Amino acid sequence: MVDIKSYRDLQVWQKAYELALLVFRMTDKFPRTDQFGIVSQVRRSASSVAANIAEGFGKGNNKRVFEVASDCAW
Repeated sequence: MVDIKSYRDLQVWQKAYELALLVFRMTDKFPRTDQFGIVSQVRRSASSVAANIAEGFGKGNNKRVFEVASDCAW
């Protein structure tokens, strides 16, 4: 059994963080004219997934972690 002491130990958070990094790298290739429009929105959305998982973990309640993560999916 894995000892989970931090949200960073959660595999789902690690995957969400990797996704956010990928989105940031990919959107760097967009034209500068798009940086404050669609790029900004996509980046905020991508980074909020990992942030919401961390927030749910911080609540110390597995049910709340699931609720926050589920809200991110929709």
